[in-house]
Amino acid sequence: MITLLTRFRVDLLLILVAASWGSTYLVAKVLVTPSSVVALLAVRMLLAAVVMAVIVVARRNRVTRGELRVGVVLGVLLAAVFAFETFGIAHTSATNAGLIISLTMVFTPILESVVTGRRLPGTFFFAAMIAVIGVVLLAGNSAFTPPSFGDLLVLGAAIVRAVHVTTMQKLSSGKPMDSLHLTTVQLATCALLFCATSMFTGESIAQYVAQLDLAGGTLFLYLVLVCTVFAFFIQTWAVRRTSPSRVSLLLGTEPIWAAIIGVTIARDNVSLVGYVGIALILAGTAWGRSVEQNRRRAVPPEPTKMSVASHSLEKERDTPNHYM
Repeated sequence: MITLLTRFRVDLLLILVAASWGSTYLVAKVLVTPSSVVALLAVRMLLAAVVMAVIVVARRNRVTRGELRVGVVLGVLLAAVFAFETFGIAHTSATNAGLIISLTMVFTPILESVVTGRRLPGTFFFAAMIAVIGVVLLAGNSAFTPPSFGDLLVLGAAIVRAVHVTTMQKLSSGKPMDSLHLTTVQLATCALLFCATSMFTGESIAQYVAQLDLAGGTLFLYLVLVCTVFAFFIQTWAVRRTSPSRVSLLLGTEPIWAAIIGVTIARDNVSLVGYVGIALILAGTAWGRSVEQNRRRAVPPEPTKMSVASHSLEKERDTPNHYM
């Protein structure tokens, strides 16, 4: 009975995280304009980095030079993901953004296959093709028009996400690194980059913060505390209490929540063709993730000497990586 209750609690929290991630596209859509993207990202990353840094200090663990070096490299890539994604959201619908970004789940195994030289099954590429066709149908809706500028930016974010995930695995595999430390350094790097950039382009940080009313400030704190800090801790906590595959399955429902929220709350206009595209994206990414995970289980990993912390990073690699 206790085991069932524990599993239910873990599953429920993971579903809440997935739902919160699905809501970030609408929240960001409400909070951002093309001229305020950098300022929003600067404030968000700065707050998130401060919260994470306080937690690191409270744990009384020092960030190592290796964690700092790897975290900075990954932080630069993460900043690129945020920039592409948020600029894209400013130019497309919440529904399109939430579904197009899910293509990371098919781009990542392809890139990893190129880097490692391990071939993917033909069924994976068939699943990937289904997902891409779905994006084309969704982006064109009933008019069959080319993807918008915003759609292409979000697509670019999905590709850079795949590069980030693959690089993280490459740089951290087999090394004693704490995932909390790596995340903190990455967020701090993003904060520095966006704060510096905000001094030369778009609205200033002071202008952006000054125009936030009570509703906007509440949504902003939700984006930082719930969708970033809380979600990270739940993912790290859950992966130690259930299987990585189960975590991946539940967090993989994020695009479903993004579609539900975009259609029902944001009232995004989606035609019948668009709904067919949504179905193809969800089916293609889910199938591709399943095929890739089965292939990973079938291939025994090379023996390496890993600490507990680095082993947890390997398990987190099998779960969806979210940055909004």
